[in-house]
Amino acid sequence: MSYTGAMLKLSASLMNLKVLSLRTNGTVAIAAEPIINPHNLRILGWWCQSPMSPSNLVLLASDVRDRSASELAINDEEDLSDPAELVRHKDILDINFELIGKTVKTKRHKLGKVNDYSYTEDMLVRKLYVERPITKVFAADDTLIIDRSQIIEVTNNWILVKDTDIKAGETSRIAVPAA
Repeated sequence: MSYTGAMLKLSASLMNLKVLSLRTNGTVAIAAEPIINPHNLRILGWWCQSPMSPSNLVLLASDVRDRSASELAINDEEDLSDPAELVRHKDILDINFELIGKTVKTKRHKLGKVNDYSYTEDMLVRKLYVERPITKVFAADDTLIIDRSQIIEVTNNWILVKDTDIKAGETSRIAVPAA
């Protein structure tokens, strides 16, 4: 599925959302922060705080019926799950992956750290906004935008992206159409 023309939203729109129950027509939790699967950069759901539980609960994105700028609508509070109940997602929940602040590098050098990301309605992270190190802040490109197609590998410590620079002496392998 192509996302050209799809509206990108920034990560802040995923945080501190009210979770409303359609059954009771009231707030049942606060979706504090998103849960991101590092293997495919899909937003799996949210860590939620609820008055009905002393520990964090999980709201899966698949259980959200409707979304607005400040609220998520679910059928009822039974859509909030204890993390121990989500056996299928245990590995992802245990990782507790944080995208913001993750180091971004190429095979040759460090580019900076993720300071924001954007996603589309299909809950896939589409672009990373990388803040350059202090030594590069005054450059014209103090924030790099990395498309998901440029990502090679994601680990718990860093994100490896394709190096787009061509070294002096390297030949570029650009296909030239025949005349």
